[in-house]
Amino acid sequence: MEILYLLIPLAAVLVGLIVAGFLWAVRSGQFDDLEGPAHSILMDDDEENHDEPDR
Repeated sequence: MEILYLLIPLAAVLVGLIVAGFLWAVRSGQFDDLEGPAHSILMDDDEENHDEPDR
């Protein structure tokens, strides 16, 4: 039963760190463009390299 005096504050600190990390990620723009990187993979960028000769 005495272990609860350690585990409950430890869990509260851990939850606080997770919430702080999530808020930092939201404020720094990590979730601004969720579809952009997925669509950029599908875009064909071969058209940009037509000036370079084939080797």
